[in-house]
Amino acid sequence: MIIDKNINPERDLYYLGGKLIEVLSKKKSSEIDYLELYGLFNKKENVSINLYSLTLDWLFVSGAITKGQNGKIKKCF
Repeated sequence: MIIDKNINPERDLYYLGGKLIEVLSKKKSSEIDYLELYGLFNKKENVSINLYSLTLDWLFVSGAITKGQNGKIKKCF
């Protein structure tokens, strides 16, 4: 969920989106592979691939990331 009743705020997309942006900002390259990013993010937050995908969707809709070349994820910041 984007926002819930704060039972588990560490599972909200706002929170996870911020944490994923932190991981992306540490990468020097503007593009990163989907599974490589998942590995880095999962070490930090221990999330399922489904929740990771929803977080990427959230960042895409908000304009923080876009589709790069060869299916990679491109950061827009």
